[in-house]
This record gives sequence, structure tokens and C-alpha cells, in this order.
Amino acid sequence: MGKGLKAYKDPQFLNSREARILRILSEYIAPESKFRSQGVYHTVVFFGSARIKPDDDTYGTSRYYHAAHEMSYKLALYSKELKEETGENFYICTGGGPGIMEAANRGAREAGEKTIGLNISLPFEQHPNPYISDELNMEFHYFFMRKLWLLYHAKAIIVFPGGFGTFDELFETLTLIQTKKMAKPNISVMLYDKEYWSDLIKFDKLVDMGMICKEDLDIFHFFDSVEEGLTYLKPRLKDIIATVDHFI
Repeated sequence: MGKGLKAYKDPQFLNSREARILRILSEYIAPESKFRSQGVYHTVVFFGSARIKPDDDTYGTSRYYHAAHEMSYKLALYSKELKEETGENFYICTGGGPGIMEAANRGAREAGEKTIGLNISLPFEQHPNPYISDELNMEFHYFFMRKLWLLYHAKAIIVFPGGFGTFDELFETLTLIQTKKMAKPNISVMLYDKEYWSDLIKFDKLVDMGMICKEDLDIFHFFDSVEEGLTYLKPRLKDIIATVDHFI
């Protein structure tokens, strides 16, 4: 009689309902270990549509790809400057897929920096883009664990136009800040293209109807050009990186 199969080597058990907690824990522990081994404690996260292409302007959205690419490139160069000045740097992080995520990973890669992609298994649309650093390319099954690691080290969130997924990420981030569940009160949440967001979401009406406080509108900041965004973000990044304990 041969030896029995150890539980932690049994794929049938590991993929069973009973072992779900082990899979969840794995998606918590493994990324933390990888981030620490790679010295990743600060990130700037880009959210935005996976459907935007740089060379297809059917809907007039290719400009978002190019803006995300340029902003990521210039932020990665700024990270190098910050490292020389303060000893601390940050990494560009995305959800790892195509579209805006690809643009941001591409910009950082072209600036000569490592870049993070936290992908998720989906039936369509989502696949790792080729600009993610191999050692920082991760795949998730659970959305909530992926979101945790997208936000845990984030010192700024840059949100480009997108659909359901982008709205989900944006509003979860805003809710965490509003309810003080995110222990980074001075984190920058930036929305590119004020006209796009204001046309879709009547933020002022939420205030008028008593659904949010007027002060909640200060949680995020609109910007309409890369240079405007960099001018706003750079000093804030420097300050938050200097003050937030990334070991908590």
C-alpha cells in the first residue's frame, strides 16, 4: 500500500469548499511575502477601463491611455528622484490587465522601474499585460483580497475613466476613507477628466440630498492634464511617504 497524500499536497482538497479559508489566507500571505522580499512599501495605484486601446479611437477614449502612460512614466522618474533625495521610493501598481492598467505599467517600465500587476482570473477581458515586472506579477481569485493589496500600500489612487469595475474600485476607496477605515487620511484620490466624472455622477446632488457631507467632496480631486496632476500630487506623495508607517 502506498503512502496517503498529504492534505497540503492534495489538489482536490485544496480546491474544495472546505479549504476555501486556506485559499483566502494564501492570497493574503503570499502577496505580503512577495512585497516585502521586493522592498515594496509604497505604491501609486492606477484604476481605469480595461477596454481602452491606444490605437482605437472609436469612442474618443485613446487619449486616456496616452495620458495614463505619460503620467505613470513621469511618476516613475519622480520615484527615482525621491529615492535619491529621501531614501524612499514608490512603485506603480495596477490591476494587471489591458487598457489603462497596461498604459500605467508600460509607463513605469519604460522609465526603468519595476512595476506591479495584481491580476484576477475572469472569464474574459482580464489577462496580464506584458509590462508587469515578472517578480511582481500576481494572480488572484478573490476580488476582496486583490482589493486589499491594491490599497494596502497605496499612497495615491489615480482613477481614469472606466466602467463597472472602475466605479467599484473608486467608490470602495472613497467609502474606506470616508468611514476612516483606511488609516491614511491624507491619501490622494485623483479623478482624470472632470467632465467625464461630473457627467456620470452628480456629486453635488449627493450633498444637496443629504446623502454625503459637503466635506466628503474634499476626499477626491479632479485633474484634466498630466502636468496639472503631477503638480498636485508630487508634494503630497513626498509628505505621505515620509509620515505613514508602512510596517503597520
